[in-house]
Amino acid sequence: MAEQKAVAELSKQSLLSESETYQLGLAEVIERLSVSPAEGLSQAEAERRLELYGPNELAKEEHEPLWKKFLYQFKDTMVLILIAASILSIFQGDVYASLIILAIVIVNAVLGVIQEGKAEQAIEALQQMSAPKSRVLREGQQLMLGSADLVPGDILYLEAGDIVPADLRILESSNLKAEEAALTGESLAVEKAAEFSTSEKIALGDRKNLLFSGTSLTYGRAKAVVCQTAEDTVIGHIASSLTAIEKEETPLQKNLNHLGNILGIICIAISVIVFLAGLLQGGDPLKLLMTAVSLAVAAIPEGLPAVVTIVLALGMNRMAKKHAIVKRLMAVETLGSVDTICSDKTGTLTQNEMTVQRVYADNQRFEVKGIGYAPVGEVLKENGEALATQEVESEALRALLEVCVLCNDAKLNQEGNEWSILGDPTEAALLSLAGKLGYEAGQLKEKYQLVKDLPFDSERKMMSVFYAGFQDGVRSLTKGAPDILLARCTKELVNGAERELTAARKEQILAENTALAKQALRVLAFAFKRGEDSESAESEMIFLGLAGMIDPARSEAKEAIAVCREAGIKPVMITGDYSDTAEAIAADLGMLQPGDRVIDGLALDELSDADLEAEIDQIRVFARVSPDHKLRIVKQLQAKGHTVSMTGDGVNDAPALKQADIGVAMGITGTEVSKSSAEMILTDDNFATIVSAVEEGRVIYSNIRKFVGFLLSCNVGEILVIFLTTMLLGPQFTPLLPIQLLWLNLVTDSFPALALGRERGEAYIMDRPPRDPKERIINKEMILSIAVQSIAIFVSVFAAFQLGRYFYPDVLLGANEQILEFAQSFNFWAHEGFSPSNGARTFAFVTLITAELLRAFTSRSETQSVFKLGVFSNKTMNKAVLLSFAMMLLVVFIPALDRLFYTISPNPRDWGIIIGLAFIPFVAGELFKKIYHRREA
Repeated sequence: MAEQKAVAELSKQSLLSESETYQLGLAEVIERLSVSPAEGLSQAEAERRLELYGPNELAKEEHEPLWKKFLYQFKDTMVLILIAASILSIFQGDVYASLIILAIVIVNAVLGVIQEGKAEQAIEALQQMSAPKSRVLREGQQLMLGSADLVPGDILYLEAGDIVPADLRILESSNLKAEEAALTGESLAVEKAAEFSTSEKIALGDRKNLLFSGTSLTYGRAKAVVCQTAEDTVIGHIASSLTAIEKEETPLQKNLNHLGNILGIICIAISVIVFLAGLLQGGDPLKLLMTAVSLAVAAIPEGLPAVVTIVLALGMNRMAKKHAIVKRLMAVETLGSVDTICSDKTGTLTQNEMTVQRVYADNQRFEVKGIGYAPVGEVLKENGEALATQEVESEALRALLEVCVLCNDAKLNQEGNEWSILGDPTEAALLSLAGKLGYEAGQLKEKYQLVKDLPFDSERKMMSVFYAGFQDGVRSLTKGAPDILLARCTKELVNGAERELTAARKEQILAENTALAKQALRVLAFAFKRGEDSESAESEMIFLGLAGMIDPARSEAKEAIAVCREAGIKPVMITGDYSDTAEAIAADLGMLQPGDRVIDGLALDELSDADLEAEIDQIRVFARVSPDHKLRIVKQLQAKGHTVSMTGDGVNDAPALKQADIGVAMGITGTEVSKSSAEMILTDDNFATIVSAVEEGRVIYSNIRKFVGFLLSCNVGEILVIFLTTMLLGPQFTPLLPIQLLWLNLVTDSFPALALGRERGEAYIMDRPPRDPKERIINKEMILSIAVQSIAIFVSVFAAFQLGRYFYPDVLLGANEQILEFAQSFNFWAHEGFSPSNGARTFAFVTLITAELLRAFTSRSETQSVFKLGVFSNKTMNKAVLLSFAMMLLVVFIPALDRLFYTISPNPRDWGIIIGLAFIPFVAGELFKKIYHRREA
């Protein structure tokens, strides 16, 4: 009854606050949670609390319904213009043209939905970890329950290897260590103890009486009580904060929307000018209105949205093959404008596998090769000579390796070529060291027999084990902190003999320890003693040596950072680890240059936003930072005008990943929270993949510029042809009909444009600085290029039209009732009175198409001549041009189609004239590049 009365008052408001969880005494924590540590909760009370607080799981990211994804594809201004144009065509009576435009818009939307759906499926394939189970005490009985069923007040039992299922206060502990890299960025396991107490507010990584949801135990055992679950955990707070971060439009979206706005203004302006000019020439107002609308519709590059979507989708596919899954189509191009890559250290720039790199034994220094936990790599003497496996001459080194293996609770597991560990990463690194010289745990533990042990604790800072089977009987083998262990040694083993350890000699050994520590190595000392007396085992020991280890930098990350610097991209390390370790890794990777700074979280707190903004470009390493710090850093970089990519794998990276212009999560070691927050996921967890993705982003943007310039110069050329011809010859002398223009824009131009989207990147694309994200696609160079080529198109098509009129004189439409009736049956626009003959329009139509197909080759590079690239080196372009040319031939030679498109079949004379005139824009494009880019061409 007492328990029922106490828990009846328990409500959601009475949960422990974050600070109370570690500041209150154990008795008060238990009282606040209304639970008996000996009995646990009753099943009825657990069910009541489950109903009150809900399951212990984070809210999963809800996928947008299909209809929302589909509608999202219609947000772009250009797509909206196309829809408006389609509606106008219906009012004009041109149903056929309207249906074609709508079909293109719908196909474009479907492609976008399908591609983004593939990305979602790939991400879901990464989320295959089964829900963990927990050992829970309820009604005095231990049960195995799914972690989702845990509630505040549950008593749990945990041991090495367990995943912590909620935020816990430790009730009892034995030699407890937890790996918290995913949460704090700290690469080493953290000591935990039930006895720890504080009344001060301290950092997350210093709360030694707590275990956090999502972390894992690497050593020891614990009994703990659940204090917070689900969204109330530290991980939950981070996940909840992500919803407040809104993603901005990508640079490409902004560019395309700006382009759409410009085209919208141009459409209106053209319609007004043509309408007013026709009125001044005495034209019929209704027919002039329809003419103006038709011209405005034809001026829009209808194929552009579809081409952009397809090119981005192809880019996504290429990236996926290179181990980078991009979740959002438009984000592909954003990578090309990234000028700052902020990266977490642990597991991203480093291996996230502790590795022994230096050993000091027998008064000799040894260098250890190899990376990670694999027991593969040479051990070199100072003269560079490699030690022979299982034939180590130094007795001290042999004894040190035996201590590494026997005074060790970790295990190395091999699956194929991959090595994993169970236990503490530091101990796993010692097993790997021993394995490189042929000392395997299985063999040694068969040779020697464990007698007893003295587990590690935070007061002694040592661990000892007793083994029988040595020639001199039982030995105690000890490892621990160098300064403490050395103080307890009276002798050392050198040249196979024991000798007194003098004060001067201890100073020399401590100097070796300091030298290793300055390299950001974590140093352990090793010793032994004969006998099995537990009381005296850790005094008057015989010193064997030192081992220095570190979570080493990835070799491929070093190469990637060098490429980043050449590409004008600034790499920045943001980590929860200590400054010395972070600086050493950054220096090893080549991230630090003269004048670059390293600061920690405390120094960062002292900087105002204004001061940080002023100094941030000189800071390359941010150490000992919290999740809030990471978010602030990314925001300040963005405020300075940088396009920021943030890479990481931990829960602590999630807010910064979402805030960044491109968040990049690790697919293998990354937490689910980080994956859901990122725009891109690396399926190989390789930092170097980000560089490949940036290069792909630059290539995609470069190719988008190429086909945008190609399509717009065609459309501007069409405008000039129709507008100037109408002004010069009269409104009835329109050289191209709307159906012909629609065919040109949707069919003929789209295939070469797609081929431009498949163009290989120029060799120098990673040798130039990132583009300014504010830079418009249509910049000064493109405007001049469009102007030159549009004028060339007008000259060639107008000349062809006039020659066509000469060879095929103008006709009265009324004299050919059959053609007029056929045209009107499809609601196509036709002028009364004199009009250009079908022959003249065929000259204009075929010349324009042929000119565009030839010009597609010169559009393959904005700077280099097509002859330098190799005219036919893009096989996709060759096929696209042949296909488009073949489709044009169908229009002019098949009887049913030539009547529909008002064309005739050109004779050899006509073809000679047409091909000759079609080369004018090609020559103009090559000359423009030669003159504008004298240095590059």
